[in-house]
Amino acid sequence: MAKTKKKVSKAAVLRITQVKSVIGTPEDQRGTIRALGLKRINDTVDQANNEVIRGMVFKVKHLIKVEEL
Repeated sequence: MAKTKKKVSKAAVLRITQVKSVIGTPEDQRGTIRALGLKRINDTVDQANNEVIRGMVFKVKHLIKVEEL
């Protein structure tokens, strides 16, 4: 049986904006926000759309807003 690939967006870049504070969140989520390049609320970064970044986005989806470019 052939494996089916998940449907992934064709966008090459994700624009990620931090919309909530990391105060009171677990340390691993704070580290993930930092690894994405975000430092404070309303910081915005453009990141490549790959599995690593999408995994980080999923982990902190409640703290950020993501747009496809």
